[in-house]
Amino acid sequence: MSNEADAVVSTIIAKWCAGFATLDAAALSSLYSSNAFFFGSNPKLYRGRDGVADYFNGLPRWRKPCAVFSDVNAAQAGPDLINMAATISFDLAGERDDLVVKMSWVIVREDGDWRIVNHHASTKAPLI
Repeated sequence: MSNEADAVVSTIIAKWCAGFATLDAAALSSLYSSNAFFFGSNPKLYRGRDGVADYFNGLPRWRKPCAVFSDVNAAQAGPDLINMAATISFDLAGERDDLVVKMSWVIVREDGDWRIVNHHASTKAPLI
């Protein structure tokens, strides 16, 4: 992982986890591109910052949600493009079973800032 990719991904992950901890849809959606595609924990495709905000506003209001990223991999795919893959463990403080997913992001430099342009979550359990 390049130093720039590592720094960008670490910064976004920290902001993402802070926003998730309070289920702050505005803070979370601000991390995404206006052209974002977002596949989260349901089959619907959400588009743009408004779609991302709709997704997070639609989640149950857990009292103490926590997301922990592990196995983070990042690659600078171009001067303005970073690819990221990780595992995320969601601890929902016993309000539902913990959830572990694979996550990938494509991060693009947009108007001088780094934003997630593609977000895809999928199950860790084998499908085949």
